[in-house]
Amino acid sequence: QVLMVESGGGLVQAGDSLTLSCTSSGPSFHNDAIAWFRRAPGKERVFVAGITTNMGTYYADFLDGRFYISRDNAKNQVYLRMNNLKPGDTATYYCAAARWMSRREADFGSWGQGTQVTVSS
Repeated sequence: QVLMVESGGGLVQAGDSLTLSCTSSGPSFHNDAIAWFRRAPGKERVFVAGITTNMGTYYADFLDGRFYISRDNAKNQVYLRMNNLKPGDTATYYCAAARWMSRREADFGSWGQGTQVTVSS
């Protein structure tokens, strides 16, 4: 079982920036597509951003270009840079790994425990 560990969450104010990190224990990390999902209070978990093994990136439409995903295969890490944060971005953020890039939660088999991001107005 691949272990995914998220970090970097916290309490910030609207307009601030934050960078989340995801560290994978998977030996085939460089062959995995990695995605960030989030679950807001009382809502379902939704796709936020994803990155392929070839550094192709995918983003949810609601982000309006505010977030940026990147990866460092040498460190087995993926990052989510979040700019101009809004109260609506308040959620628990999860990273997940899959063999192929997807926006569907069900396609990802390895998940972290999540990191909380709270944006105050």
